[in-house]
Amino acid sequence: MNSNGQIKILFLAADPSDAARLRLGQELRDIRERLQLAKERDRFVIESRESVRPGDISQAIFDVEPQIVHFSGHGTSAGELCFEDLLGNYQQVQPEALGALFELVANQINGVVLNACHSEAQAKAIAEHIPFVIGMNQAIEDTAAIAFAVGFYKALGAGQTIDKAFKFGCVEIRLQGIPAHLTPVLYIKPEIQQIAANATGETTISPPNSPTTNLTAGKRRRISQELERLQQQYEMLTDKLSYLQRELVTQAGAAIKFQLQKEIEEVEAETEKVTQGIEQLEKSL
Repeated sequence: MNSNGQIKILFLAADPSDAARLRLGQELRDIRERLQLAKERDRFVIESRESVRPGDISQAIFDVEPQIVHFSGHGTSAGELCFEDLLGNYQQVQPEALGALFELVANQINGVVLNACHSEAQAKAIAEHIPFVIGMNQAIEDTAAIAFAVGFYKALGAGQTIDKAFKFGCVEIRLQGIPAHLTPVLYIKPEIQQIAANATGETTISPPNSPTTNLTAGKRRRISQELERLQQQYEMLTDKLSYLQRELVTQAGAAIKFQLQKEIEEVEAETEKVTQGIEQLEKSL
């Protein structure tokens, strides 16, 4: 945080011309709007850089001197973030490279938000040096990514702590009816628990999906596989629930409505059980 109490956010956007187009401008507009309407709006300054190339990242950090860096764009299933080359096409950056960059600016930056598909590997690498880092553990659609950003910054602007803001971002996805609220993940720098990237800089947090160091590689892999299976099951259940609820609205017969209501209750109970299983696994990672 600056000595004057302001929190600077650097919004980096990259949307290569040879990739599927993203609504990055909409995300930036929505974040600006929420911060402008926030109770503590005077404490936040957001500056943006678009069509970012790898060499632009450090320059933007030098120019803006932010406390939070937010990247919005594409990520690959291999865990690489995609910036733009000189022709505006894909240029992939390895997690270790960004980790090395953020290690050099760790005394300045308190948090990084990677609002891009499959950015968890990058988040883990950066979290070795930065107090808090948010990434995505799988592909995420535009609507969910924007919803998360809106919920996260809306909460920060209201003076919520980092862990609470993260949770508000996940809840915002759920409020939009999108089955992707388990996609964002929050990582904490291993050697610290005290996070200074919130409004007061005095909050100790231990997020449920923060990684621990006492698991063997094999056990972590098995837990991750089970977690992935449960997440897939959760998505199938929520899709089924949405279908049954639509059918309940359109059906007229009392007997059919009764049967649909029973099925909905059964699916809701099963969904709750799966959700609890996911939460338990996330706590163990």
